[in-house]
Amino acid sequence: MTAREDQNRRLLRARDAMDRDYGSPLDIPSLARVALMSPAHFSRQFTATFGETPHRYLQRRRIERAMALLRDDDRSVTDVAMEVGYDSLGTFSRTFREITGRTPSDIRDDPPVDAPGCVVRRWSRPSSFGEAPPDRPS
Repeated sequence: MTAREDQNRRLLRARDAMDRDYGSPLDIPSLARVALMSPAHFSRQFTATFGETPHRYLQRRRIERAMALLRDDDRSVTDVAMEVGYDSLGTFSRTFREITGRTPSDIRDDPPVDAPGCVVRRWSRPSSFGEAPPDRPS
């Protein structure tokens, strides 16, 4: 295994930890330990490899999960925010709107789309900050 392959494997291990434990408090030093890197090197390499900072990736992952919970569950927006790792409803709502361009209530009010779940998840997956969400299929 080359050094680059080893580094990518360690970065993937840290990203998998974010995917698995998105609802837990995660910080750069703990994720860097998973990747066996210093915090600064981890942040640089994660961004270079995946195209977004670890913090942004974690936020997007949390909002993606929140969107699924809001569509498929009757829990309150506050409960969903707490489950996906936010301590503040205000921070959750602001971040949700920055990423999706919509409010959590807007997602809940969407009529069901007659499509396979994988298509709905792909259509509604937030891509990155500052990008407009894709047009909804007709």
